[in-house]
Amino acid sequence: MTNIKTVGVLGAGLMGSGIAQVCAQSGFTTKVREVSDALGQRGKANIEKSFARAIEKSKGKVTEADRDAAMGRLSFTSNLRDLADCDIVIEAVVEDIEVKNAMWKELDGLCPAHSIFASNTSSLTIAAMAAATTRPGQMVGLHFFNPVPVMKLVEVVRTVTTSDATFDAAYAFARQLGKEPIAAKDNSGFVVNLLLVPYLVDAINALEHGVASVEDIDKGMMLGTGYPMGPFTLLDFVGLDTTYKIAEIMFDEYREKRYAPPPLLKRMVLAGMYGRKSGKGFYDYTVDPPRVNDLGL
Repeated sequence: MTNIKTVGVLGAGLMGSGIAQVCAQSGFTTKVREVSDALGQRGKANIEKSFARAIEKSKGKVTEADRDAAMGRLSFTSNLRDLADCDIVIEAVVEDIEVKNAMWKELDGLCPAHSIFASNTSSLTIAAMAAATTRPGQMVGLHFFNPVPVMKLVEVVRTVTTSDATFDAAYAFARQLGKEPIAAKDNSGFVVNLLLVPYLVDAINALEHGVASVEDIDKGMMLGTGYPMGPFTLLDFVGLDTTYKIAEIMFDEYREKRYAPPPLLKRMVLAGMYGRKSGKGFYDYTVDPPRVNDLGL
């Protein structure tokens, strides 16, 4: 089994910075690569903010000393070559197979033979990335959930070519990060999104068909099923643009109507209404407390 000591993370966005934080916090030397130094520093600032929240809320479980130690294990770069000595590289960039594979091809020629390549993709197949390398046996999926420092689940995804040693090492690594891994086959959406995306799509379709209001659908699913948040609150949290992209990829893969992005979702994304991160989605977050947006339905 690969002895993982040094971790590379591709991307310092929301997911990448979260993955980098938990890796460094778990004792791993962690190198984060972004396309520019400015974006890398933005990712570093987000990690520092995340630590500040954790210190405030954990009541002593996370200390300033823990933060300082973890930040000392983190480094940021805009050069892929700086990840050449990593035992595992975790990719968390845009859901575009060409962008991902361009990096995998370059890293394939840089990293040592034992290095494991892992993708945090939520909808693309791992096999499509493995085919771009000369090490398909060492390609695996490690799908984390947002926010990474808080959410316990990691889907460990095995392709038809993933070796037992690679899968076992990735599964053990997830546990070392304090996560609860589950095994998944390499189908688009894996376990969670395979079931979650149709639920979110159905909620938007129900709203468009006048079944009930945003507030009542959210309240119904929370109080009727015990979910911590309703589908529209969850959509705004995940990001409508992210959900749209995932639904498009899954519909392209399966050609089943239940994965097709609804027209309302497309219109909202085109209008720049991405949810919490843009200030407006199904709810308006520019006011406190947030209120339901007028979507003209």
